[in-house]
Amino acid sequence: MTTFLKFVHLAAIAVWSGGLIALPFLFWQRRLLGPGQALDRLHRVTRLVYVELTSPAAFIAIASGTALIFLQTTFVEWFSIKMVFVGLMAMLHVVAGLVMHQLFLPSGRFGRLSFVTLTVAYLVLITAIVWVVLAKPHIDSNQFAVRLFEPGGLSRLWHQSFGDTRMPMP
Repeated sequence: MTTFLKFVHLAAIAVWSGGLIALPFLFWQRRLLGPGQALDRLHRVTRLVYVELTSPAAFIAIASGTALIFLQTTFVEWFSIKMVFVGLMAMLHVVAGLVMHQLFLPSGRFGRLSFVTLTVAYLVLITAIVWVVLAKPHIDSNQFAVRLFEPGGLSRLWHQSFGDTRMPMP
């Protein structure tokens, strides 16, 4: 079961990553087109890639990855870093949806700087996730957060950051 779930997870990640890398290129094609049939066709293709391929793949990747966490009990420091990167990737996935929503309005534009920035962001995040998963770097949390993992450590950090906060009583 675990092997099949890993296969599903990797396949979904491949589709999700590929879709995210392709989307900025599709967005950039908007600059060449005015109102008409060609713009409508680009809009349909872009929506197909985002709504029908990339978004379901993201859902499957995250769901299967969550199942794998509990099946394999992966609770180590490098995995926390991977999860931060996956969270950033999910946020940039939402950014692509917001860009697509605005892009196909009559005044929609997607410039070269936006194209390069979004593409580089996706490539850096995907590369970082793959590197962390393959390298599994040893990170000793006791080196940078010694007091955080002691009993009451999170409470001390909270009070140092935000002061003495109390729940209001009715």
